[in-house]
Amino acid sequence: MRPLEREYETPGFEYPSPPEYLPEWAIDEALEWSGLDEFDILVKAEEQSGRQLDIEYVEMSPRMWGLHVAKGKKAIIYINSMLPLIWRRFALFHELYHLLNHKKGESFWMRTATPMTSFEHQADIFAWSVIWPEWKEGY
Repeated sequence: MRPLEREYETPGFEYPSPPEYLPEWAIDEALEWSGLDEFDILVKAEEQSGRQLDIEYVEMSPRMWGLHVAKGKKAIIYINSMLPLIWRRFALFHELYHLLNHKKGESFWMRTATPMTSFEHQADIFAWSVIWPEWKEGY
């Protein structure tokens, strides 16, 4: 393991491999989010969602990277504080994608003909697209 890689890995977590390619839709959507700090992410997300958004970093099981809760005009994204920085950003953008694009909630989507894995895959691809420049720089 190269020294730089240690920053990206914490024992107990399973990390996804980068996708073989990033689709154009994800690259296009990611452009406006790449390189933003947390404050700018919050501002942009609040503008796009119409909700007051908070981000909280809390210790969670290695199986849980993040989740979001939205009710009315408020939303909160919880991110596992045990993750290394790049993976916290990955989890943040994954949850942000759900918040902005899968607005009806898991209980609604579970009743559709589209499998939940499809929605999770979309959120992962978006997250990869946003962090890709950081990922390439660190590896």
